[in-house]
Amino acid sequence: MIAFRRSPLVLLTALALFAAAASAQSRAPGEPRMKVILDTDVGDDVDDAFAIDLALASPEFEILGISSAWGDTAMRARMLDRMLCETGRTEIAVRAGIPTGATAAFTQLPWARAGAARNLREDAVTFLLQQITAHPDEITLIALGPLTNIGAAIDRDPATFRRLKRVVLMGGSIYRGYDKKGSAAVQPAEPEYNIARDPRSAQKLMRSGVPVFMLPLDSTQIRFDEARRSELATVSTPMTDALQILIAEWSHATRQANPTLFDAVAVAYAIDAQTCAMTPVHIEVDDVGLTRPTPGVANAQACLLPKEDAFFNLLMPRLLHQRLIGNGACLAR
Repeated sequence: MIAFRRSPLVLLTALALFAAAASAQSRAPGEPRMKVILDTDVGDDVDDAFAIDLALASPEFEILGISSAWGDTAMRARMLDRMLCETGRTEIAVRAGIPTGATAAFTQLPWARAGAARNLREDAVTFLLQQITAHPDEITLIALGPLTNIGAAIDRDPATFRRLKRVVLMGGSIYRGYDKKGSAAVQPAEPEYNIARDPRSAQKLMRSGVPVFMLPLDSTQIRFDEARRSELATVSTPMTDALQILIAEWSHATRQANPTLFDAVAVAYAIDAQTCAMTPVHIEVDDVGLTRPTPGVANAQACLLPKEDAFFNLLMPRLLHQRLIGNGACLAR
């Protein structure tokens, strides 16, 4: 395991790793697509669905697989199967992660249950390590849920895990907590959800030596408001039709009208670094999941301010102009 020390050489090395990983994010014409794996707790909040659809609609990505995290991971994998079927992307592997207890409501369970499930041949942890071995130093892991699968991969084979190119993480709260009644909380008094579910796995990630790019609450609390919901309703594709249903199920279960697109902000950053400017930070994760900036050599890069216009300028055209077609056999029989 790589340890961060306070020497100039290691500082320069760490910053060079971050810079190299960041520079690879802009894909020029003719360049190979970015190899990515997504790990997601899809089905609770609807931002995961937006994030996955943005990834599917982005030609910059070669999606090697999507794994489910936290709670009923088998049902989450079934939901992922249906999302890929509805958009004609059944070549993408789906793997179920480590099941856990969960307190959050699976708000999109009716839509997930109605989907046909494929045979899941390997578990998420095995799949991740196999893909890293096959593509060393090439894979961007986009972590959109609690980090249990990732912690398990580090425990099983830390040397292989270090051969990830980078981790793009939606997680943490550095200077800004959850917005309360429309105004931002300052100096977070509560940890961010993904990190708080499994703080030990977050601690392992921050010590792993892999470049970590954090999209915390500071930059991801961007609302999908009524105007953009209306804009989404101006087209009908398999992707947008499914999103409309998932938003409705989430809204009914939570009594909220407009989702916050936390996870989609992380995917947008992975596509285009211009959507969220990064700052080097040294993060300590405590045992309840608070992510505290402390003195020391940077072990992460974090986006601390939202860039709402840049985010929506990337998101909306991709959702509205995607024409992926499913294979017609997406529902359970």
